Amino acid sequence: MVFMRGDISGHDEQTIGKIPEEHPASGILNINLVADHHEPTKGITVVTWEGPDDPGNPYNWSHGRKWLLTALAVFATFISMINGTIFTVAHEPMNERFNISDAHFPHSYWPVTSWALGGGCFSLLILPLMEDFGVRWVFLGTFATFICFNIPQAVAQNFATLVVTRFFAGGCVCVQANTAATVIGNVWDSERSRNMPVSLFILAYLAGSSIGPVIGAAIFDHLTWRWIGYLQIIWYGALFPVYFFLFKECRGIAILGQRAKARRRQGENAYTQHEIDTQDQSILSIVGRSASRPLVMFFTESVVFVSTLWSAFTIGSLYLFTQSVEQVFTQLYGWSPSHAGYVQTAVVIGEFLGWVVTLFSGKVYFDSASRNKEIPGTPIPEARLYFAIGGGIFGISGGMFTYAWTSYPDFPWIAPAIGLAMVGAGSVIVVTGISDYVVDSYSKYAGSCMGIIAAGENTLAAFLPLATMSMYNVLGLQWASTLIAFIALALSLAPILMLIWGKQVRARSPFMKEAVVEKRRKSIGSV
Repeated sequence: MVFMRGDISGHDEQTIGKIPEEHPASGILNINLVADHHEPTKGITVVTWEGPDDPGNPYNWSHGRKWLLTALAVFATFISMINGTIFTVAHEPMNERFNISDAHFPHSYWPVTSWALGGGCFSLLILPLMEDFGVRWVFLGTFATFICFNIPQAVAQNFATLVVTRFFAGGCVCVQANTAATVIGNVWDSERSRNMPVSLFILAYLAGSSIGPVIGAAIFDHLTWRWIGYLQIIWYGALFPVYFFLFKECRGIAILGQRAKARRRQGENAYTQHEIDTQDQSILSIVGRSASRPLVMFFTESVVFVSTLWSAFTIGSLYLFTQSVEQVFTQLYGWSPSHAGYVQTAVVIGEFLGWVVTLFSGKVYFDSASRNKEIPGTPIPEARLYFAIGGGIFGISGGMFTYAWTSYPDFPWIAPAIGLAMVGAGSVIVVTGISDYVVDSYSKYAGSCMGIIAAGENTLAAFLPLATMSMYNVLGLQWASTLIAFIALALSLAPILMLIWGKQVRARSPFMKEAVVEKRRKSIGSV
């Protein structure tokens, strides 16, 4: 998942502080020199907001309008993430139709692997376009493309077609699912106001993946596996007109760009600051710059590195359940694959419980402002990790231990299901804590940080489940889950070091230093 930053009053960060005095009423600047790295440009007017109360600025929209767009984006996250795992329960008829076998390797999981890999690639290549070209048309174009790639999934006549089309479908879902993060950053202007929307987005992201096998099982039990694809085409196709008419542009630079185009049609030489700054840049150069920074930060920033591993393993564990739950419940209780799919409802229930916990986590974070000696009156970034560490230790790791050592025929099925619910709860708490901490710590580079985290999440979701069958066959049901539990425990304990040395780490990181300076500037300005 990717949390893209919102714009700052409609301007790109690199141009803040370089804009001359604004005419108080027109919202247009008459300038001779726009940015340090451009040649002087005479006779151009720069379109900006018409004062701090401009009704066109998404930050000034009514709460009802903000929540409508947020709800649409969050629902798009939930409904699109279902596509990733919905086919997993129908692997037996698919194997028979395409003449493949899971006897020695889970070949039927390749469509999910290609789907996740598509998401990892697109998270670094396509999502940055929303920052430069706006949200609405990138989202709608991706939505329409996604529907098109669902058609061959439903009618595929060979396995290669299914695997290839799933790659592009996964890439489209990555854009659709993470649009909510972009919307939230663009319409909610403070950490406190974003707290609830962000937690709902993460809940929708994780619950959508976890409920896929449940919905797939319900369809497969009453129809054929082909109908899993047919029904997706129907409901995504029915939703597209809803989004076309209700999903409005919320990216500041895009709204100002529309105003600038309208003025140019009237004969004015009007442009936005963003248009001037990027006039000599191609889409490839913009995407290349956006895609390279996440990789640099992954290898140079210890916080980004650990956060990527922690979040990726958490998401990978949820996808691992698409394979291990069937192995466990069919071996212990003789259930069919579809009935085992229903058990993953426990994961979804746990995720909802974890979401409730994150609301208390937000209160603890904001209350930490009274203890902050570094920047008085500002919450301590590491306070975001308190609940996340507990969620990792007692939720994910504790849940996996419970799942492991209740996997005996003498225990009722509800016992390992409780372990699944604990993991689900812990996953929401951990991912929310990581996302909030990285966004708070890296400020304007949050999009790059979350981009590499999303790539890591998709990579583990793609490959970790491929090892599940062999791992559970070789180690046994109990010790395979125990191994996962110990890894989760180690990753959960590592961030404790940030609670101890967080201030020193921020002082050494050039990226985090900028966030500290910005927060200090805002703190002084609010006094």
